[in-house]
Amino acid sequence: MGVKTANIGRILGVFGLLLLLSSPFTLFITSGSLTVFAIKALVGAVLVGVYFATNFKQFGQFASRRSSFFFANSALTVLAVLGALVALNYLAHQKNRRWDLTERQVFTLSAQTLGTLAGLSEPIQAVAFIPPEHPAYEGLRTTFERYHLEAPERFDYAFKDPRRHPDLASKYQLRDGQTQVVLTRGEGEQQAHVLLNVVSEEELTNAIARLMSGRERRVYFTIGHGEWPLDQDVSRPGQKGRTVSLSEMKRQLIREGYAPRELNLGGGTSVPPNTSLVVIAGPKAPFSAPEVESLRIYLAAGGRLIYFAEAYGESGPEMAGLLAAYGVAIDPGVVADAQFNGGNPYVVLSLFYNDHELVKPLRQRQLNTEFPTARGLTLRTDVLAANVKPQAVVLTSPFGWVETTPDDKPVPNENERKGQIPLVIASTRDTRAGPLRRSDETRFVVVGDSELLFNSNWGHEGNRNLVMNVFGWATHQDDKITIRPPDRATSSFPLDAALLGRIRFISTDVLPLSLLGVGLAIWLARRNQ
Repeated sequence: MGVKTANIGRILGVFGLLLLLSSPFTLFITSGSLTVFAIKALVGAVLVGVYFATNFKQFGQFASRRSSFFFANSALTVLAVLGALVALNYLAHQKNRRWDLTERQVFTLSAQTLGTLAGLSEPIQAVAFIPPEHPAYEGLRTTFERYHLEAPERFDYAFKDPRRHPDLASKYQLRDGQTQVVLTRGEGEQQAHVLLNVVSEEELTNAIARLMSGRERRVYFTIGHGEWPLDQDVSRPGQKGRTVSLSEMKRQLIREGYAPRELNLGGGTSVPPNTSLVVIAGPKAPFSAPEVESLRIYLAAGGRLIYFAEAYGESGPEMAGLLAAYGVAIDPGVVADAQFNGGNPYVVLSLFYNDHELVKPLRQRQLNTEFPTARGLTLRTDVLAANVKPQAVVLTSPFGWVETTPDDKPVPNENERKGQIPLVIASTRDTRAGPLRRSDETRFVVVGDSELLFNSNWGHEGNRNLVMNVFGWATHQDDKITIRPPDRATSSFPLDAALLGRIRFISTDVLPLSLLGVGLAIWLARRNQ
Protein backbone atom coordinates (compact mmCIF):
# COMPACT_ATOMS: atom_id res chain seq x y z
CA MET A 1 0.00 0.00 0.00
CA GLY A 2 2.87 2.36 0.86
CA VAL A 3 4.63 1.63 -2.43
CA LYS A 4 1.48 2.37 -4.40
CA THR A 5 0.97 5.61 -2.47
CA ALA A 6 4.57 6.63 -3.16
CA ASN A 7 4.16 5.89 -6.88
CA ILE A 8 0.95 7.91 -7.05
CA GLY A 9 2.72 10.69 -5.22
CA ARG A 10 5.53 10.68 -7.78
CA ILE A 11 3.06 10.89 -10.65
CA LEU A 12 1.18 13.75 -8.99
CA GLY A 13 4.51 15.40 -8.32
CA VAL A 14 5.32 15.32 -12.04
CA PHE A 15 2.00 16.99 -12.84
CA GLY A 16 2.65 19.53 -10.09
CA LEU A 17 6.08 20.29 -11.49
CA LEU A 18 4.55 20.75 -14.95
CA LEU A 19 2.01 23.20 -13.57
CA LEU A 20 4.62 25.13 -11.60
CA LEU A 21 7.10 25.45 -14.44
CA SER A 22 4.47 26.33 -17.05
CA SER A 23 2.66 28.96 -14.99
CA PRO A 24 4.97 31.80 -16.19
CA PHE A 25 4.39 30.58 -19.76
CA THR A 26 0.64 30.87 -19.12
CA LEU A 27 0.91 34.36 -17.66
CA PHE A 28 3.11 35.91 -20.33
CA ILE A 29 2.25 34.00 -23.52
CA THR A 30 -0.86 31.83 -23.71
CA SER A 31 -3.40 33.47 -21.42
CA GLY A 32 -2.16 36.62 -19.72
CA SER A 33 -4.58 35.95 -16.88
CA LEU A 34 -3.20 36.50 -13.38
CA THR A 35 -5.99 34.33 -11.95
CA VAL A 36 -5.14 31.35 -14.15
CA PHE A 37 -1.45 31.84 -13.35
CA ALA A 38 -2.15 31.83 -9.59
CA ILE A 39 -4.41 28.75 -9.79
CA LYS A 40 -1.82 26.78 -11.79
CA ALA A 41 1.01 27.76 -9.44
CA LEU A 42 -1.05 26.92 -6.33
CA VAL A 43 -2.25 23.55 -7.63
CA GLY A 44 1.28 22.75 -8.80
CA ALA A 45 2.71 23.58 -5.36
CA VAL A 46 0.09 21.39 -3.67
CA LEU A 47 0.86 18.45 -5.96
CA VAL A 48 4.60 18.81 -5.40
CA GLY A 49 3.80 18.90 -1.68
CA VAL A 50 1.88 15.64 -2.08
CA TYR A 51 4.96 14.11 -3.65
CA PHE A 52 7.17 15.08 -0.69
CA ALA A 53 4.50 13.93 1.78
CA THR A 54 4.22 10.48 0.20
CA ASN A 55 7.96 9.94 -0.32
CA PHE A 56 9.58 11.61 2.74
CA LYS A 57 10.48 8.29 4.47
CA GLN A 58 12.71 7.28 1.54
CA PHE A 59 14.73 10.50 1.25
CA GLY A 60 17.67 9.18 3.31
CA GLN A 61 17.87 5.75 1.68
CA PHE A 62 19.47 4.50 -1.48
CA ALA A 63 16.03 3.80 -2.89
CA SER A 64 15.04 7.33 -2.07
CA ARG A 65 18.18 8.57 -3.80
CA ARG A 66 17.23 6.46 -6.79
CA SER A 67 13.69 7.83 -6.62
CA SER A 68 14.98 11.37 -6.28
CA PHE A 69 17.22 10.73 -9.29
CA PHE A 70 14.18 9.70 -11.33
CA PHE A 71 12.28 12.74 -10.11
CA ALA A 72 15.17 15.03 -10.99
CA ASN A 73 15.45 13.35 -14.37
CA SER A 74 11.72 13.93 -14.90
CA ALA A 75 12.11 17.58 -13.92
CA LEU A 76 14.92 18.04 -16.42
CA THR A 77 12.80 16.37 -19.12
CA VAL A 78 9.90 18.68 -18.33
CA LEU A 79 12.17 21.72 -18.53
CA ALA A 80 13.61 20.54 -21.86
CA VAL A 81 10.17 19.96 -23.38
CA LEU A 82 8.88 23.32 -22.11
CA GLY A 83 11.96 25.01 -23.52
CA ALA A 84 11.35 23.35 -26.88
CA LEU A 85 7.70 24.48 -26.85
CA VAL A 86 8.72 28.07 -26.08
CA ALA A 87 11.34 27.99 -28.86
CA LEU A 88 8.83 26.59 -31.38
CA ASN A 89 6.24 29.23 -30.46
CA TYR A 90 8.86 31.96 -30.82
CA LEU A 91 9.92 30.72 -34.25
CA ALA A 92 6.29 30.37 -35.35
CA HIS A 93 5.61 33.95 -34.24
CA GLN A 94 8.67 35.28 -36.10
CA LYS A 95 8.03 33.40 -39.35
CA ASN A 96 4.21 33.56 -39.13
CA ARG A 97 3.58 31.12 -41.99
CA ARG A 98 -0.07 30.50 -42.87
CA TRP A 99 -1.82 27.74 -44.79
CA ASP A 100 -5.35 28.05 -46.16
CA LEU A 101 -6.90 24.57 -45.95
CA THR A 102 -10.47 25.63 -46.79
CA GLU A 103 -12.06 24.05 -49.85
CA ARG A 104 -12.54 27.35 -51.72
CA GLN A 105 -9.49 29.18 -50.36
CA VAL A 106 -11.59 31.51 -48.21
CA PHE A 107 -8.56 33.02 -46.48
CA THR A 108 -6.37 33.43 -49.59
CA LEU A 109 -6.26 36.69 -51.53
CA SER A 110 -7.44 36.34 -55.12
CA ALA A 111 -5.32 36.95 -58.20
CA GLN A 112 -7.25 40.18 -58.79
CA THR A 113 -6.36 41.46 -55.31
CA LEU A 114 -2.71 40.45 -55.59
CA GLY A 115 -2.42 42.18 -58.96
CA THR A 116 -4.12 45.34 -57.67
CA LEU A 117 -1.81 45.56 -54.64
CA ALA A 118 1.28 44.92 -56.76
CA GLY A 119 0.27 47.71 -59.14
CA LEU A 120 -0.23 50.42 -56.49
CA SER A 121 1.79 53.50 -57.43
CA GLU A 122 1.27 55.21 -54.08
CA PRO A 123 0.24 54.11 -50.58
CA ILE A 124 -3.39 53.50 -49.68
CA GLN A 125 -4.73 54.15 -46.17
CA ALA A 126 -7.91 52.38 -45.02
CA VAL A 127 -9.75 53.80 -42.02
CA ALA A 128 -12.67 51.78 -40.64
CA PHE A 129 -15.17 53.80 -38.62
CA ILE A 130 -16.50 50.99 -36.48
CA PRO A 131 -16.68 50.48 -32.69
CA PRO A 132 -14.70 47.53 -31.24
CA GLU A 133 -17.84 45.75 -30.07
CA HIS A 134 -19.34 45.65 -33.57
CA PRO A 135 -19.82 42.05 -34.89
CA ALA A 136 -17.92 42.86 -38.10
CA TYR A 137 -14.88 44.30 -36.29
CA GLU A 138 -12.71 41.17 -36.11
CA GLY A 139 -13.54 40.00 -39.63
CA LEU A 140 -12.68 43.40 -41.06
CA ARG A 141 -9.42 43.51 -39.13
CA THR A 142 -8.48 40.08 -40.52
CA THR A 143 -9.20 41.23 -44.09
CA PHE A 144 -7.12 44.38 -43.66
CA GLU A 145 -4.26 42.42 -42.12
CA ARG A 146 -4.08 40.08 -45.15
CA TYR A 147 -3.81 43.10 -47.44
CA HIS A 148 -1.16 44.69 -45.20
CA LEU A 149 0.93 41.52 -45.06
CA GLU A 150 0.89 41.29 -48.86
CA ALA A 151 1.81 44.97 -49.38
CA PRO A 152 3.20 46.38 -46.10
CA GLU A 153 4.64 49.50 -47.76
CA ARG A 154 1.59 50.28 -49.89
CA PHE A 155 -1.44 49.37 -47.75
CA ASP A 156 -2.01 50.39 -44.16
CA TYR A 157 -5.12 50.53 -42.02
CA ALA A 158 -6.56 51.91 -38.80
CA PHE A 159 -9.77 51.65 -36.80
CA LYS A 160 -11.60 54.68 -35.44
CA ASP A 161 -14.59 54.69 -33.13
CA PRO A 162 -16.92 57.26 -34.79
CA ARG A 163 -18.26 58.24 -31.34
CA ARG A 164 -14.78 59.39 -30.32
CA HIS A 165 -13.84 61.04 -33.61
CA PRO A 166 -16.81 63.22 -34.60
CA ASP A 167 -14.48 65.54 -36.56
CA LEU A 168 -13.49 62.75 -38.97
CA ALA A 169 -17.08 61.53 -39.19
CA SER A 170 -18.12 65.05 -40.18
CA LYS A 171 -15.22 65.40 -42.66
CA TYR A 172 -16.29 62.31 -44.60
CA GLN A 173 -20.04 62.92 -44.01
CA LEU A 174 -20.52 59.57 -42.30
CA ARG A 175 -24.01 58.66 -41.20
CA ASP A 176 -24.74 57.81 -37.59
CA GLY A 177 -24.79 54.12 -36.73
CA GLN A 178 -23.51 52.97 -40.12
CA THR A 179 -20.31 51.02 -40.53
CA GLN A 180 -18.14 52.69 -43.14
CA VAL A 181 -14.61 52.38 -44.47
CA VAL A 182 -12.74 55.30 -46.00
CA LEU A 183 -9.92 54.61 -48.48
CA THR A 184 -7.59 57.52 -49.08
CA ARG A 185 -4.55 58.24 -51.22
CA GLY A 186 -2.42 61.39 -51.34
CA GLU A 187 -2.33 64.23 -48.84
CA GLY A 188 -3.72 67.72 -48.41
CA GLU A 189 -5.62 69.16 -51.36
CA GLN A 190 -4.47 66.27 -53.54
CA GLN A 191 -6.07 63.67 -51.29
CA ALA A 192 -8.73 61.47 -52.88
CA HIS A 193 -11.03 59.11 -51.04
CA VAL A 194 -13.66 56.42 -51.59
CA LEU A 195 -16.40 55.42 -49.12
CA LEU A 196 -17.52 51.81 -48.61
CA ASN A 197 -20.50 50.70 -46.56
CA VAL A 198 -20.04 46.92 -46.58
CA VAL A 199 -16.57 45.52 -47.09
CA SER A 200 -15.70 42.18 -48.67
CA GLU A 201 -12.45 41.37 -50.44
CA GLU A 202 -13.99 42.01 -53.86
CA GLU A 203 -15.50 45.34 -52.82
CA LEU A 204 -12.28 46.48 -51.15
CA THR A 205 -10.11 45.51 -54.14
CA ASN A 206 -12.41 47.18 -56.64
CA ALA A 207 -12.60 50.32 -54.49
CA ILE A 208 -8.79 50.50 -54.44
CA ALA A 209 -8.74 50.16 -58.24
CA ARG A 210 -11.33 52.95 -58.61
CA LEU A 211 -9.39 55.17 -56.24
CA MET A 212 -6.18 54.70 -58.21
CA SER A 213 -7.78 55.18 -61.64
CA GLY A 214 -9.46 58.42 -60.59
CA ARG A 215 -12.29 58.17 -63.14
CA GLU A 216 -15.24 56.05 -64.13
CA ARG A 217 -15.66 54.41 -67.53
CA ARG A 218 -19.02 54.88 -69.20
CA VAL A 219 -20.47 51.73 -70.74
CA TYR A 220 -23.51 52.21 -72.96
CA PHE A 221 -25.96 49.31 -73.41
CA THR A 222 -28.05 49.65 -76.56
CA ILE A 223 -31.85 49.49 -76.31
CA GLY A 224 -34.69 49.31 -78.83
CA HIS A 225 -34.09 45.82 -80.25
CA GLY A 226 -35.35 43.61 -77.43
CA GLU A 227 -32.00 43.63 -75.59
CA TRP A 228 -31.95 42.42 -72.01
CA PRO A 229 -32.60 45.48 -69.79
CA LEU A 230 -30.24 46.48 -67.00
CA ASP A 231 -32.74 47.62 -64.37
CA GLN A 232 -35.70 45.27 -64.43
CA ASP A 233 -36.63 41.60 -64.50
CA VAL A 234 -38.12 40.43 -67.78
CA SER A 235 -39.83 37.26 -68.94
CA ARG A 236 -37.98 34.95 -71.27
CA PRO A 237 -39.57 34.44 -74.70
CA GLY A 238 -41.73 31.32 -74.80
CA GLN A 239 -41.21 30.54 -71.09
CA LYS A 240 -44.07 31.95 -69.07
CA GLY A 241 -43.35 32.57 -65.44
CA ARG A 242 -39.55 32.55 -65.85
CA THR A 243 -37.88 35.91 -65.53
CA VAL A 244 -34.27 36.93 -65.97
CA SER A 245 -32.23 39.81 -64.63
CA LEU A 246 -28.81 41.35 -65.27
CA SER A 247 -28.62 43.01 -61.85
CA GLU A 248 -25.60 40.99 -60.67
CA MET A 249 -23.63 41.91 -63.78
CA LYS A 250 -24.56 45.57 -63.38
CA ARG A 251 -23.50 45.49 -59.73
CA GLN A 252 -20.17 43.93 -60.72
CA LEU A 253 -19.60 46.58 -63.38
CA ILE A 254 -20.19 49.37 -60.88
CA ARG A 255 -17.85 47.72 -58.36
CA GLU A 256 -15.08 47.65 -60.95
CA GLY A 257 -15.41 51.33 -61.86
CA TYR A 258 -17.74 51.18 -64.85
CA ALA A 259 -20.79 53.42 -65.19
CA PRO A 260 -23.54 51.49 -67.06
CA ARG A 261 -25.94 53.63 -69.13
CA GLU A 262 -28.59 52.98 -71.78
CA LEU A 263 -28.19 54.18 -75.37
CA ASN A 264 -30.85 54.42 -78.06
CA LEU A 265 -29.28 54.67 -81.49
CA GLY A 266 -32.66 55.15 -83.20
CA GLY A 267 -32.55 57.60 -86.09
CA GLY A 268 -28.79 57.29 -86.43
CA THR A 269 -27.89 58.91 -83.10
CA SER A 270 -24.11 59.16 -82.72
CA VAL A 271 -22.27 57.29 -79.98
CA PRO A 272 -21.47 59.86 -77.21
CA PRO A 273 -17.88 61.16 -77.20
CA ASN A 274 -17.27 60.09 -73.57
CA THR A 275 -18.04 56.43 -74.33
CA SER A 276 -15.58 53.83 -73.12
CA LEU A 277 -17.55 50.87 -74.46
CA VAL A 278 -20.78 49.97 -76.27
CA VAL A 279 -22.53 46.70 -75.38
CA ILE A 280 -25.27 44.96 -77.37
CA ALA A 281 -26.81 42.42 -74.97
CA GLY A 282 -29.02 39.86 -76.68
CA PRO A 283 -30.83 41.70 -79.51
CA LYS A 284 -34.00 40.04 -80.79
CA ALA A 285 -34.94 42.50 -83.56
CA PRO A 286 -32.88 43.89 -86.47
CA PHE A 287 -30.81 47.06 -86.29
CA SER A 288 -31.64 49.73 -88.87
CA ALA A 289 -29.11 50.94 -91.41
CA PRO A 290 -28.61 54.35 -89.67
CA GLU A 291 -27.97 52.62 -86.34
CA VAL A 292 -25.37 50.31 -87.84
CA GLU A 293 -23.75 53.25 -89.61
CA SER A 294 -23.36 55.04 -86.26
CA LEU A 295 -21.61 51.96 -84.87
CA ARG A 296 -19.45 51.64 -88.00
CA ILE A 297 -18.22 55.24 -87.63
CA TYR A 298 -17.62 54.71 -83.93
CA LEU A 299 -15.54 51.57 -84.50
CA ALA A 300 -13.56 53.07 -87.39
CA ALA A 301 -12.41 55.82 -85.01
CA GLY A 302 -11.05 53.36 -82.44
CA GLY A 303 -14.23 52.49 -80.57
CA ARG A 304 -14.88 49.39 -78.44
CA LEU A 305 -17.90 47.10 -78.84
CA ILE A 306 -19.09 43.84 -77.27
CA TYR A 307 -21.88 41.92 -78.98
CA PHE A 308 -23.67 39.18 -77.00
CA ALA A 309 -25.70 37.11 -79.45
CA GLU A 310 -29.20 35.90 -78.61
CA ALA A 311 -30.11 32.28 -79.33
CA TYR A 312 -33.48 33.06 -80.89
CA GLY A 313 -32.86 36.64 -82.03
CA GLU A 314 -32.04 38.24 -85.35
CA SER A 315 -30.01 41.44 -85.64
CA GLY A 316 -30.62 41.99 -89.35
CA PRO A 317 -28.51 42.09 -92.55
CA GLU A 318 -26.95 45.49 -91.78
CA MET A 319 -25.54 44.24 -88.47
CA ALA A 320 -24.42 41.01 -90.18
CA GLY A 321 -22.41 43.15 -92.61
CA LEU A 322 -20.75 45.06 -89.75
CA LEU A 323 -19.88 41.80 -88.01
CA ALA A 324 -18.41 40.38 -91.22
CA ALA A 325 -16.20 43.45 -91.62
CA TYR A 326 -14.68 42.53 -88.26
CA GLY A 327 -14.29 38.84 -89.10
CA VAL A 328 -17.43 37.31 -87.55
CA ALA A 329 -20.53 35.54 -88.82
CA ILE A 330 -23.29 34.20 -86.54
CA ASP A 331 -24.42 30.74 -87.60
CA PRO A 332 -28.12 29.80 -87.76
CA GLY A 333 -29.23 27.34 -85.09
CA VAL A 334 -27.87 26.55 -81.63
CA VAL A 335 -24.59 24.96 -80.58
CA ALA A 336 -24.73 21.50 -79.00
CA ASP A 337 -22.05 19.19 -77.64
CA ALA A 338 -22.45 15.45 -77.23
CA GLN A 339 -19.76 15.06 -74.55
CA PHE A 340 -18.75 18.34 -72.92
CA ASN A 341 -22.06 19.59 -71.56
CA GLY A 342 -23.84 20.25 -68.27
CA GLY A 343 -26.25 17.33 -68.54
CA ASN A 344 -27.99 18.86 -71.54
CA PRO A 345 -26.36 18.92 -75.02
CA TYR A 346 -27.39 22.57 -75.43
CA VAL A 347 -25.60 23.60 -72.20
CA VAL A 348 -22.09 23.55 -73.62
CA LEU A 349 -19.06 23.39 -71.33
CA SER A 350 -15.79 24.68 -72.69
CA LEU A 351 -12.24 24.42 -71.42
CA PHE A 352 -10.92 25.04 -74.93
CA TYR A 353 -9.19 28.41 -75.04
CA ASN A 354 -6.90 29.80 -77.70
CA ASP A 355 -3.76 31.76 -76.90
CA HIS A 356 -5.43 35.10 -76.22
CA GLU A 357 -4.69 37.41 -73.31
CA LEU A 358 -8.30 37.80 -72.18
CA VAL A 359 -8.62 34.06 -71.40
CA LYS A 360 -5.08 33.48 -70.15
CA PRO A 361 -6.14 33.45 -66.44
CA LEU A 362 -8.97 31.01 -67.19
CA ARG A 363 -6.59 28.71 -69.02
CA GLN A 364 -4.04 28.85 -66.21
CA ARG A 365 -6.64 28.06 -63.54
CA GLN A 366 -8.41 25.51 -65.78
CA LEU A 367 -11.80 27.14 -65.21
CA ASN A 368 -14.43 26.01 -67.67
CA THR A 369 -17.18 28.24 -69.02
CA GLU A 370 -20.81 27.24 -69.46
CA PHE A 371 -22.76 28.40 -72.51
CA PRO A 372 -26.50 27.63 -72.39
CA THR A 373 -28.19 27.85 -75.81
CA ALA A 374 -25.25 29.54 -77.54
CA ARG A 375 -25.01 30.61 -81.16
CA GLY A 376 -22.10 29.25 -83.15
CA LEU A 377 -19.67 31.72 -84.70
CA THR A 378 -17.66 31.54 -87.90
CA LEU A 379 -14.30 33.28 -88.34
CA ARG A 380 -14.45 35.18 -91.64
CA THR A 381 -11.55 36.69 -93.54
CA ASP A 382 -13.14 37.40 -96.95
CA VAL A 383 -14.68 40.86 -96.37
CA LEU A 384 -12.53 42.27 -93.58
CA ALA A 385 -12.24 46.01 -93.11
CA ALA A 386 -8.75 47.45 -93.38
CA ASN A 387 -6.29 46.44 -90.63
CA VAL A 388 -8.78 44.12 -88.89
CA LYS A 389 -7.35 41.02 -87.19
CA PRO A 390 -9.94 38.56 -85.81
CA GLN A 391 -9.11 35.61 -83.55
CA ALA A 392 -11.22 32.81 -82.10
CA VAL A 393 -10.87 32.90 -78.32
CA VAL A 394 -13.18 30.21 -76.89
CA LEU A 395 -14.33 27.09 -78.76
CA THR A 396 -16.42 24.00 -78.17
CA SER A 397 -14.86 20.59 -77.81
CA PRO A 398 -14.24 18.50 -80.97
CA PHE A 399 -17.64 16.87 -80.25
CA GLY A 400 -19.57 20.10 -80.87
CA TRP A 401 -21.93 20.88 -83.73
CA VAL A 402 -24.49 23.50 -84.78
CA GLU A 403 -28.00 22.12 -84.39
CA THR A 404 -30.14 23.82 -87.06
CA THR A 405 -33.42 22.21 -85.93
CA PRO A 406 -33.28 22.20 -82.11
CA ASP A 407 -35.46 19.62 -80.37
CA ASP A 408 -35.29 17.64 -77.13
CA LYS A 409 -33.08 14.90 -78.66
CA PRO A 410 -30.44 16.65 -80.75
CA VAL A 411 -28.27 14.50 -83.03
CA PRO A 412 -25.87 15.91 -85.64
CA ASN A 413 -26.70 15.16 -89.26
CA GLU A 414 -24.47 15.24 -92.31
CA ASN A 415 -25.54 18.77 -93.35
CA GLU A 416 -24.72 20.42 -90.00
CA ARG A 417 -21.42 22.01 -89.09
CA LYS A 418 -19.34 19.83 -86.75
CA GLY A 419 -16.09 20.10 -84.80
CA GLN A 420 -14.72 22.87 -82.65
CA ILE A 421 -17.14 25.75 -83.08
CA PRO A 422 -15.98 29.24 -82.01
CA LEU A 423 -18.06 30.65 -79.16
CA VAL A 424 -16.11 33.89 -78.65
CA ILE A 425 -14.21 35.88 -81.29
CA ALA A 426 -12.14 39.00 -80.56
CA SER A 427 -11.04 41.44 -83.28
CA THR A 428 -8.64 44.37 -83.30
CA ARG A 429 -8.12 47.14 -85.81
CA ASP A 430 -5.24 49.60 -86.03
CA THR A 431 -6.80 53.09 -86.21
CA ARG A 432 -3.76 55.30 -85.68
CA ALA A 433 -4.09 56.70 -89.19
CA GLY A 434 -7.86 57.16 -89.00
CA PRO A 435 -9.69 60.52 -88.74
CA LEU A 436 -11.34 61.66 -85.49
CA ARG A 437 -9.86 58.70 -83.67
CA ARG A 438 -10.94 57.88 -80.11
CA SER A 439 -8.06 55.48 -79.55
CA ASP A 440 -5.24 53.87 -81.50
CA GLU A 441 -6.96 50.49 -81.69
CA THR A 442 -10.50 49.28 -82.16
CA ARG A 443 -11.51 46.30 -80.05
CA PHE A 444 -14.59 44.27 -80.96
CA VAL A 445 -15.69 41.07 -79.18
CA VAL A 446 -18.56 38.82 -80.21
CA VAL A 447 -19.84 36.31 -77.63
CA GLY A 448 -22.21 33.63 -78.88
CA ASP A 449 -24.41 33.59 -75.78
CA SER A 450 -26.17 36.47 -74.01
CA GLU A 451 -27.34 34.16 -71.22
CA LEU A 452 -23.88 34.44 -69.65
CA LEU A 453 -25.13 37.79 -68.35
CA PHE A 454 -28.10 36.36 -66.43
CA ASN A 455 -28.08 36.27 -62.63
CA SER A 456 -28.75 32.54 -62.80
CA ASN A 457 -25.44 31.98 -64.62
CA TRP A 458 -23.38 34.70 -62.95
CA GLY A 459 -22.40 32.48 -60.00
CA HIS A 460 -20.40 30.22 -62.33
CA GLU A 461 -16.81 31.38 -61.77
CA GLY A 462 -15.72 30.75 -65.36
CA ASN A 463 -18.66 32.69 -66.81
CA ARG A 464 -18.28 35.69 -64.53
CA ASN A 465 -14.54 35.99 -65.10
CA LEU A 466 -14.85 35.49 -68.85
CA VAL A 467 -17.43 38.27 -69.17
CA MET A 468 -15.55 40.70 -66.93
CA ASN A 469 -12.27 39.90 -68.67
CA VAL A 470 -13.96 40.71 -71.98
CA PHE A 471 -14.98 44.08 -70.53
CA GLY A 472 -11.45 44.65 -69.26
CA TRP A 473 -9.77 43.69 -72.53
CA ALA A 474 -12.19 45.73 -74.66
CA THR A 475 -11.51 48.86 -72.58
CA HIS A 476 -7.71 48.36 -72.62
CA GLN A 477 -7.51 47.61 -68.89
CA ASP A 478 -4.99 44.80 -68.56
CA ASP A 479 -5.25 44.82 -64.75
CA LYS A 480 -8.89 43.72 -65.07
CA ILE A 481 -7.97 40.56 -66.99
CA THR A 482 -7.70 38.35 -63.94
CA ILE A 483 -9.50 35.90 -61.65
CA ARG A 484 -11.81 37.65 -59.21
CA PRO A 485 -12.60 36.55 -55.65
CA PRO A 486 -15.07 33.66 -55.89
CA ASP A 487 -18.54 33.76 -54.36
CA ARG A 488 -17.31 32.17 -51.16
CA ALA A 489 -19.90 30.46 -49.05
CA THR A 490 -18.17 30.06 -45.73
CA SER A 491 -19.30 28.02 -42.75
CA SER A 492 -18.27 30.33 -39.97
CA PHE A 493 -19.35 31.86 -36.68
CA PRO A 494 -18.14 35.06 -35.05
CA LEU A 495 -15.27 34.80 -32.56
CA ASP A 496 -14.86 37.59 -30.03
CA ALA A 497 -11.58 38.32 -28.26
CA ALA A 498 -12.52 36.38 -25.13
CA LEU A 499 -13.43 33.22 -27.05
CA LEU A 500 -10.27 33.46 -29.14
CA GLY A 501 -8.25 33.77 -25.94
CA ARG A 502 -9.82 30.63 -24.49
CA ILE A 503 -9.19 28.70 -27.70
CA ARG A 504 -5.55 29.82 -27.71
CA PHE A 505 -5.13 28.90 -24.03
CA ILE A 506 -6.59 25.41 -24.48
CA SER A 507 -4.71 24.62 -27.71
CA THR A 508 -1.29 26.00 -26.71
CA ASP A 509 -1.31 25.37 -22.96
CA VAL A 510 -3.82 22.86 -21.61
CA LEU A 511 -3.61 20.24 -24.37
CA PRO A 512 0.21 20.13 -24.76
CA LEU A 513 0.76 20.01 -20.98
CA SER A 514 -1.90 17.34 -20.53
CA LEU A 515 -0.32 15.14 -23.18
CA LEU A 516 3.13 15.71 -21.73
CA GLY A 517 1.91 14.91 -18.21
CA VAL A 518 0.18 11.70 -19.28
CA GLY A 519 3.30 10.59 -21.14
CA LEU A 520 5.53 11.21 -18.13
CA ALA A 521 3.06 9.47 -15.82
CA ILE A 522 3.09 6.35 -18.01
CA TRP A 523 6.88 6.43 -18.15
CA LEU A 524 7.17 6.74 -14.36
CA ALA A 525 4.66 3.97 -13.77
CA ARG A 526 6.65 1.59 -15.98
CA ARG A 527 10.01 2.53 -14.42
CA ASN A 528 8.66 1.81 -10.94
CA GLN A 529 7.26 -1.62 -11.78
